[in-house]
Amino acid sequence: MKQRTASTRGAPRAALIPPYPASFRGRAREVRDLAALIKGGHPTVVALVGSGGSGKTTLATALAHQLAGFFSGRVSFLRVGDWDHATVAQMMALQLGAFGLAPPMVRLKRALTARGPSLVLLDNHEDDAVTARILDGLRGTPTSWIITARRCLLGGVTVFPVVPALLDRREVPFPAVAELTRLLRWHPVALDLADAIVRAGLADVRELERRLRRARVDRIVPVAHEDDIPEVRAIVFEAVRHLAPAARRALAVMVASRGDSMDGETLTRLAQATRASETLEALTRLRLVQAPARGRYALHATVRYSLREKLRFDYDRYANHYVELLEREPSRLGPEQTHLFSLMDWAQARGDLPTILRVRALAEALEGELAGDGASGHFIAARS
Repeated sequence: MKQRTASTRGAPRAALIPPYPASFRGRAREVRDLAALIKGGHPTVVALVGSGGSGKTTLATALAHQLAGFFSGRVSFLRVGDWDHATVAQMMALQLGAFGLAPPMVRLKRALTARGPSLVLLDNHEDDAVTARILDGLRGTPTSWIITARRCLLGGVTVFPVVPALLDRREVPFPAVAELTRLLRWHPVALDLADAIVRAGLADVRELERRLRRARVDRIVPVAHEDDIPEVRAIVFEAVRHLAPAARRALAVMVASRGDSMDGETLTRLAQATRASETLEALTRLRLVQAPARGRYALHATVRYSLREKLRFDYDRYANHYVELLEREPSRLGPEQTHLFSLMDWAQARGDLPTILRVRALAEALEGELAGDGASGHFIAARS
C-alpha cells in the first residue's frame, strides 16, 4: 500500500455525526454544565454513565453540537463496539484520517496533535481495559474526550451520571398508556413500546398491565447486566408475540449483528423474509426497531439484550454474508464500516488465515477510500 501520512490536509468529508435530537427537552442544564466543564478543563475526559435507555447518546449528541463552535468544528463522533484494542485503534485511525504504515496508535497521536484542540466522543464504551489503554496512549494531545457507558470503571475521568429525563421531570409522555408510566418506571424505551402495542390495537391498557404484572415487572429482582431492564424485557416479549415468523427471524438477525444498523434488503434477505416490506413494516409499527437513516434499521441496546436468549441467529452466516457483500460491492464499505470493524474481531477470533486476509483487504480498501476523500475526521458545523 502506498505510504500515507497522518496529516489533516484536504477538505474534510461530510460528517457522520448524528443530527441534533429532534425531541430534546429538560436537559438544557445538563448540556450547559457539561459544556462549561469541558471548556474550562480542556483537555479532559468525561464519562456519561447511565442505564440502558437513560439518554446518554442523545445527551452526547446535543453536547457535540453545543461545543462545535468552541472547537471550530473539530468534533468527532465514533461508535465503539465490544472490540479488542487492535480493532478499536484501527477503527479510530480510519475515522480520524490517521493513515499510513505506522502502528495505529502512533498515527492517531500524530493526527490528533496536528489537528489542534478537538473533541472526540466514544459512544457505547464497553471494555474498560481497552478504553483505558487507548486514552492513556493518547495523553498529551490537545483532545477532550466524552465517553458514553452503562458503567465506567476508569480512573482519571470525570463521571457524570445520566438518568432518564422523564423520570427526572415526572412527565407523562405517552397519554395512551399514562396508567403504565409508574409501573414501567418512566423508562422511555418501555413506554414507547407499550404505546405502540396499544395504538396498534393489539391490547388495551388494562390487559397490558395485567400481563406486565404477571411478568413480575412490579417486583424487585436481580438483573444480569446493565442492559437487562425488566420493564423493557417484559414489554419487548409482549410485542414479539404478535410478530409473524419472518419478522421474528429479522429481529434475530439484528440481535446477532454487531454493526450500528442494517439496510432493509440485507436484513430481510438474511431473515429469508419473502414479503420484505411487510416484515419491516411490522417491526417499525411496533417500534421494536429504530430508523437512524432512510432504509436502515437498528436495535436499542436494551431491546437487543432482552432478546439475546429468546432469538438466535448463526453469527458465522451473518459475518460471511457481509464479507461477500463488501467484496462484491466495495462502494458499501463506507456505510457498512461498523460491520467491517466487527468482522475484524470475528476473523481474529476464528484464527482462519484466509478469512483474516480477506477482512484485512477490505479494511485496506476502506482506508484507501477514506484517504481518497481527504478524510480528516468527522467535522460538524456549530448549531445556530
